[in-house]
Amino acid sequence: TRTFPAKPLSQYSGAMSGGAVRDNWGHGDAYERFIGRWSSLVAVKFLDWLDVPGGLRWVDVGCGTGALSEAILDTQDPTSVNGVEPSAGFVRAATQRLGDRATLHQAPAEDLPLLDGSADIIVSGLVLNFIPDLRAALAEMKRVAPGGIVGAYVWDYGGGMDMLRVFWEAADEVDPGGSMDEGRRFPLCRPGALVAAFTNAGLDDPEVVPLEIETPFADFEALWSPFTGGQGAGPSYLVSLDPDKQAALKESMRDRIQTDTDGSISLIARAWAIRASL
Repeated sequence: TRTFPAKPLSQYSGAMSGGAVRDNWGHGDAYERFIGRWSSLVAVKFLDWLDVPGGLRWVDVGCGTGALSEAILDTQDPTSVNGVEPSAGFVRAATQRLGDRATLHQAPAEDLPLLDGSADIIVSGLVLNFIPDLRAALAEMKRVAPGGIVGAYVWDYGGGMDMLRVFWEAADEVDPGGSMDEGRRFPLCRPGALVAAFTNAGLDDPEVVPLEIETPFADFEALWSPFTGGQGAGPSYLVSLDPDKQAALKESMRDRIQTDTDGSISLIARAWAIRASL
């Protein structure tokens, strides 16, 4: 693992203005319990859709705990995989997950610690909306993989993430105007906005498709418990509330959930995937 000067994690955390609650990202175990486990499933769908040949040099920008890098290593027969991630905690988690199968760097997306022309394909899973200067990051991707492929995917926070939608609906009822709903905060997570961002950065022929996965839960507690871990917008917001509001939000969320006869819960998570030529 190589370490380079990185911007503070808060710059990648979707921080709220005015000193309000910040999203926390950096503790791998809590992230995996909350939403990281679903990242592995959507990563496989994303790679199936990309449908590229083996033997390529890959870069995973914002590699997090290593879900997408792991899927690349397991399914794509890569020549090499470099993961770039600003969070030291996530780099540690990715190192434990991937071992020496990938080379990991702690650095921001806008300053990739890689040589010109050193990659064939650059991907980014569930992170574009957290990059402060996406245009600069895309320019870095073009530098590192000129003439190659860039592919990325983001959660559909506006309407395709059932577990988050029901949480934020409950939050708006309990704490009107106080929530950190990603659907409002991240307009990039829509097809038109993604295409516009890639086109404005000079990328050719961007294409967008939806990717859906099932997110089953054994019961309501299995759905609720990961929100208490403090990793991500919803959990960060939840732990900032006083206990009475936390309890009220939990009950409001429970009332909105439809359970099967055995108490289990079946929800859907959708991501928008985009690819273009560099």
